[in-house]
Amino acid sequence: MLEHYVAGAVFQVWVFVVLFLIMLPAMFGLSLGVTGVYIQVLVKILEWATVRIQRGRMEQPRIIERAGGSMEEEIGELRNSFALSDAFYFYKKGLESIVDDQVTQRFSSEELASWNLLTRTNQNFRYISLRLTIIWVLGVFVRYCILFPLRITLAIIGLSWLVIGTTLVGFLPENSVKTWLSELVHLTCYRICARGLSATIRYYNKENKPQKGGICVANHTTPIDVVILANDGCYAMVGQIHGGLMGVIQRSMVRSCPHVWFERSEMKDRHAVTSRLRAHVAAKTKLPILIFPEGTCINNTSVMMFKKGSFEIGGTIYPVAIKYDPRFGDAFWNSGKYNMVSYLLRMMTSWAIVVNVWYLPPMTLQDGEDAAHFASRVKSAIAHQGGLLDLDW
Repeated sequence: MLEHYVAGAVFQVWVFVVLFLIMLPAMFGLSLGVTGVYIQVLVKILEWATVRIQRGRMEQPRIIERAGGSMEEEIGELRNSFALSDAFYFYKKGLESIVDDQVTQRFSSEELASWNLLTRTNQNFRYISLRLTIIWVLGVFVRYCILFPLRITLAIIGLSWLVIGTTLVGFLPENSVKTWLSELVHLTCYRICARGLSATIRYYNKENKPQKGGICVANHTTPIDVVILANDGCYAMVGQIHGGLMGVIQRSMVRSCPHVWFERSEMKDRHAVTSRLRAHVAAKTKLPILIFPEGTCINNTSVMMFKKGSFEIGGTIYPVAIKYDPRFGDAFWNSGKYNMVSYLLRMMTSWAIVVNVWYLPPMTLQDGEDAAHFASRVKSAIAHQGGLLDLDW
């Protein structure tokens, strides 16, 4: 009897927290300040852990340094007579150059200055002291036994409401009421999903927010970029039609909002894609298109070359710079290493998502400027604002 009473009380508390402390404030774009306090506590803990780790490094050095010396000095040490084994020296140097290549480094997780108490960074650090080990164990319990179930619950609620809400709105006739309800449903769902990731988002220069009939372009670190941007406004998504759960979500979304989904065969036809996007932009009453011109996820340190197709459509470009704080979790999606489910599980068991978003002044194609140079100019502006490395590749 006592067990049933305790279970019922726990369930009631769980429902109260999810509905009244998280979902309702999220639906109205409000914050009770709980996430802010949580982030401040995390910062204090990570600062303490950094000091403890540095002290442990001094007591037990763990750094393995690469042997110094220039290539000329090392070549001079080789024997005067050639031997087949001498080729291994150049083989080693070639591999080191490949590993240290600037482009290759952008597709691996960003290196941190110190451990953030997540096992992905350096598992050995947690054994430096007993207190640090206890903090790490408590962190595992909080992330996997409290935050993870809560985040899964919110994600299921958010996605379910997105499918149900957009499907119901889709039955309404085309008018201003349908447009308003569609934007309300999208905003509500994305805000619930963001709360499910303990996301703390800071938006700057809101006077430059993308407007209807425009094109929003941003650097791309993770699929969650869409959730981050859609928390502050609605966008028309562009992408390929998928099957399974993703396909169900896409079909329900397009019923209430003019998203631009392409069949696989259409994605290969550049002119067909461009013409559909131009038709969308020409209708000044439609939501701004959200495009990530890099075409792939980059590891939150750089901005790689923008594909010029997005800049051949015409219209006004609204650049947006996105920068994640890596101390609280690795937002980068390495699609070659993790599938979508594995990646989302990693994100839901991280500390939090802390991100800064800058809206840049709108930009247009200048006289005598082609699409490639326009894309490069927009890319440089985003990299400069976000404190990211501007790559030419």
